[in-house]
Amino acid sequence: MKRRTFMALLSGAAVAWPAAPRAEPAPLPLIGYLSARTAEDPCEVLAEFRRGLAETGFVEGHNVAIEYRWLMGRLSAAQQSD
Repeated sequence: MKRRTFMALLSGAAVAWPAAPRAEPAPLPLIGYLSARTAEDPCEVLAEFRRGLAETGFVEGHNVAIEYRWLMGRLSAAQQSD
């Protein structure tokens, strides 16, 4: 009898398990990076930016997201947004 009771409890738990609510993962913090250069230009500043983030424990794609915007030398576009 104990065996049947155990199997009934186990079956009930197996049925209820998928119905348990699952929390959505929290979105990554987002950092915006704006540069007057193009994405193809070699940029030491960007490398230092990423290195500084890594030193403080932030790794792109792991625990922080970075959104890049490139003005491609069009400085008037940056002045218009002021």
